Amino acid sequence: MFSIRSFARAAPRTVSRLSTSALRTQSARPASLLQSAWRPARTQYAAAFSTSSIRRSEGEGDSELVAKLESEIAMENEMKEDGGIPTSVKDYLENGPFEIIDTPGQEDVVLTRQFGDEKIKITFSIADLNSPDPEADYQDRALADEQDDNINQGDNKNFKVAPEDQLEGEEGAEGEEEATSFPARLNIVVEKSGKGALAVEAVVQDGMVVVDNVYYYANAAHAYAATPETAHERQDLYVGPPFGNLDEDLQVLLERYLDERGINTALAIFVPDYIDMKEQKEYVRWLENVKGFVEA
Repeated sequence: MFSIRSFARAAPRTVSRLSTSALRTQSARPASLLQSAWRPARTQYAAAFSTSSIRRSEGEGDSELVAKLESEIAMENEMKEDGGIPTSVKDYLENGPFEIIDTPGQEDVVLTRQFGDEKIKITFSIADLNSPDPEADYQDRALADEQDDNINQGDNKNFKVAPEDQLEGEEGAEGEEEATSFPARLNIVVEKSGKGALAVEAVVQDGMVVVDNVYYYANAAHAYAATPETAHERQDLYVGPPFGNLDEDLQVLLERYLDERGINTALAIFVPDYIDMKEQKEYVRWLENVKGFVEA
């Protein structure tokens, strides 16, 4: 049985044979004007189709897009040259206790070190740079609404100044506000051979380390959850209460435990600055990849 593709290939030959036999039966009569006009038109149509089918596709805006990508790449490279490597990043890379593993094209950055018989691994991601904090946004909007209500409900004797007016006055008296860094999450694993592992969830911002949770896993593989199986297995494990529910003295001692292993102020300053620097590198790489794709 012929396939559709075979039928399509055979169809022109069949039509040609039918046309030839028809012409032979009418060989005694002269060709009509309609027949002579129809043959060249058929040849011209086939030629036009074959030419357009091999032409490379290109949109009208491709060249404009490539030019814009080149402009963005040049601007980012210029900013990189002007800014250079942040001092906090340079100092930490030279003097910090951790070895850094930064794979181009990957969002995650890994820090590793050996501390006695402990293997410490810290992971953070450049995704935190562009991830808004819904809870913080909600709190900001709620606070703004409350302040607006206070302003609208005040009388002439007790009139409250609008927050933006008050802020403008403070900036005029004291200068610009001090810039704050964005919150960056740390996933920390402290592993001892044959003893399991501690998994710590923390956030660093403005030179501070804030611990959210400290988990204990008898099987160190559960702390990493590198496979779907281990991730599923640890779902039913009891790994500890929320950090904030612990006794305050116990919280302080666990924070000291982490500080002695390098999870400290220096790390809290380094991580956001490194994320910012890496995100710019990855953005330039993305621009170059998109440009190469459009030009191909």
